[in-house]
Amino acid sequence: MTLLTESEATRDGHVLSPDRNLAMELVRATEAAAIGSSGWVGRGRKEDADGAAVDAMRAFLGTVAFDGTVVIGEGEKDHAPMLFNGERVGTGDGPACDIAVDPIDGTSLTATGRPGALSVIAVSDRGSMYDPSAVFYMDKLAAGPEARGVVDLGQSVGDNLHELARALKKPVSDIRVAVLDRPRHEGLIDEIRTAGAGTRLLSDGDIYGGINAAYRGSSIDLCLGIGGTPEGIITACAIKALGGVLQGRLAPRDAAEAKKATDAGHDLTRILGLDDLVAGDNTYFVATGVTGGDLLRGVERTPYVIRTESIVLRSASGTIRRISAEHLPEKW
Repeated sequence: MTLLTESEATRDGHVLSPDRNLAMELVRATEAAAIGSSGWVGRGRKEDADGAAVDAMRAFLGTVAFDGTVVIGEGEKDHAPMLFNGERVGTGDGPACDIAVDPIDGTSLTATGRPGALSVIAVSDRGSMYDPSAVFYMDKLAAGPEARGVVDLGQSVGDNLHELARALKKPVSDIRVAVLDRPRHEGLIDEIRTAGAGTRLLSDGDIYGGINAAYRGSSIDLCLGIGGTPEGIITACAIKALGGVLQGRLAPRDAAEAKKATDAGHDLTRILGLDDLVAGDNTYFVATGVTGGDLLRGVERTPYVIRTESIVLRSASGTIRRISAEHLPEKW
């Protein structure tokens, strides 16, 4: 079943417009999560921030007219609060969907008051999302439309940077690569800098880095490194709408996880593309800023209003919408 509702399905041989209201309903859930967690910004308690975001998101998802199943619920790998895998959300009416959620992408950013934290939801047709449960991390590459057919995880870092620079028509020295600032990436960072490019080190916010790399006009040209597999599927839903590139290769943490993956039938050498991570071209991606950054403004609280900024991406139409909203504090 697709994201087309019964009234929008094929009629007299013609496919009617997809449900545009679904994305707007999902925005209410990411706004709620962002506002719910905003009271914890800078207070050093990321679990409390994440818990507040999860509770607010779950409450609003319960009012959306769709039959959603959480395929990817963030939190399992670190025992944080979560919308759990397999949880049913929505009213049960309307389209049957796979749901991937990250109530806060960047809990540490939220806890420390640093920029770049987002509340996100990705939605696609039922059965279309890759199941990442065997391995929590993957090696990823994300870039914009100009990088299609140019960069590849199978190439060296240096080759990718030089090919991307040629496609973007600028010197390698002007290329900026987003990388999570982790000990595991010390060698990768050295490779990037040895090739002549610069890095944008991210303390947190895996989804944020991937989307910025694919977003035209961003200061980031490429995102590389090992990050969460669930975040990779969420990012894939966004990049499908942006027309960019996302590739991933599973990266088990140890031999036991590698065995679990191979026993489940996963090929650890295979490079997964966008269509492997989320099949079809009927995806929604919705995000609301928690703390301000390049992509979105964060939640702003005043005595009179709470301001939020969100982005809505739809792969079917290729549209990008930005939504600024003002909420009355007494309603929250």
